[in-house]
Amino acid sequence: MEHLLVWLVVGLVAGWLAGKVMTGHGFGIIVDILVGIVGAFIGGYMAGLVGIAVSGFIAEIIVAFVGAIILLLLLRLFTGISRGRRRVF
Repeated sequence: MEHLLVWLVVGLVAGWLAGKVMTGHGFGIIVDILVGIVGAFIGGYMAGLVGIAVSGFIAEIIVAFVGAIILLLLLRLFTGISRGRRRVF
């Protein structure tokens, strides 16, 4: 149960920070958590590829934040959403 709480807190903080950096605002608590958790998987995978071992709460948030930024960049690239708005032709 303790690990679940850590995942939720890391996801919330990382997703909120990524939302602030990419759009200027968060996405709401549920979406922030989801973006952060998916970002943690992406960031953890990429850290493993370059041989970085992640331990500690702050390091987990940083890795999840970097992964969440990558996730939001990819979403923006493939969906055409720019700063929270759809592009108009």
